[in-house]
Amino acid sequence: MKAKTLLRIAAGLITVHLLGHSVGHFSWDKPEDPKMQEVVNSMKGYSAEFMGATKSMADYFNGYSLIMFGLFGMTIVILWFASGFINDQRPIAIKVLYPVAIAYLAFGVIEYIAFFPFAASMSFLAGALTLLSITVVKR
Repeated sequence: MKAKTLLRIAAGLITVHLLGHSVGHFSWDKPEDPKMQEVVNSMKGYSAEFMGATKSMADYFNGYSLIMFGLFGMTIVILWFASGFINDQRPIAIKVLYPVAIAYLAFGVIEYIAFFPFAASMSFLAGALTLLSITVVKR
């Protein structure tokens, strides 16, 4: 398979991850489980000062989640753009893609441990395909 195709599949997997993340982001504070709703209410109910800002745990949770939208979006664009110049600009593409590949492999492990297998599989596969694209283009 061509490196370009591998990178576009990786971008597609991260797009799926982004869509799933969107569902989770916009529904996390409305769980059906009453015990989980108690946790959400506690996260929203108390704010404390930290580094000059007074925020609740829910604020931090939302903030980190919003940052993920930017990270996923940026990665999709980087992979798509890199897929267009990976053959013509190999050295640059490889330098850009190695950190992306390593980061998404690590994200996959972290998501497996801290979240759930579907999210982990999207990240890990995207990282593996990105790494494979580098191997393919080096041949």
